[in-house]
Amino acid sequence: MIGLYIVFLSSKLKVYQGMRMNKLFLSVLAPLFLASCASEYQIEGSSSVSRLDGKMLFVKMPKSDGMVKVDSAEIIHGLFTMKGEIDSTYIASLYMDEESIMPFVMEQGNIRIKIENTNISVVGTPLNDRLNDFIVKKNSLDDRAYELERLESRLIMDGVSQQEIDEQMNEERNKLSDEMNALAKSFIQSNYENVLGPGVFILLCNSFPYPMLTPVVEEIVNEAPECFQNNMMVTEYMQVARENMKKIEASEY
Repeated sequence: MIGLYIVFLSSKLKVYQGMRMNKLFLSVLAPLFLASCASEYQIEGSSSVSRLDGKMLFVKMPKSDGMVKVDSAEIIHGLFTMKGEIDSTYIASLYMDEESIMPFVMEQGNIRIKIENTNISVVGTPLNDRLNDFIVKKNSLDDRAYELERLESRLIMDGVSQQEIDEQMNEERNKLSDEMNALAKSFIQSNYENVLGPGVFILLCNSFPYPMLTPVVEEIVNEAPECFQNNMMVTEYMQVARENMKKIEASEY
């Protein structure tokens, strides 16, 4: 069931132990920019998690030599703000201490971040609204996948035969996998020409155990405009993935 199964971008948050979430994020990404003139951004954030008061939040962007801090703010009485100028639109990450807790788009406008016990949302600007909508839909599929695993456990406890369980689970898992792949493909294709397209594509591909090609990956790239195909990170990923697939095929003979 190899596909573009989305393991990043979960806005579900475990605050209790260091807010460990989205460890797989931009550490391997080079900047994905959309050139523009200098423009202003403002981040207005709120947190309903009282234990986070006094914590520092950081906005970081990827550079070739690692993640670089762009801005920071302290959570005071459940509120935090940041503002400044940017000369390009790019995918950044919100950090608490050394943990990446949420990807979002640094772009012109008023970005609103809301931190709750089980969720983080980033909205208020066009690309962040798109990304947040994608995450909400993705989380709904994740919830269904979790319920599917619970159902399998119940069937085992009820004494249902393994053959019956496998038949039912495989059918449901395949259906869910198709929906996940369709969601990812549709989102990337609708954002081919902005930073979300290549950014989400690379993040999804980084969830694989190694660079590899799947039918969905090849469809996304083959159907993409030149601006997406020629993106440095997309080109690099596809080159390594194709080399890996050739090695795999050669080892089978």
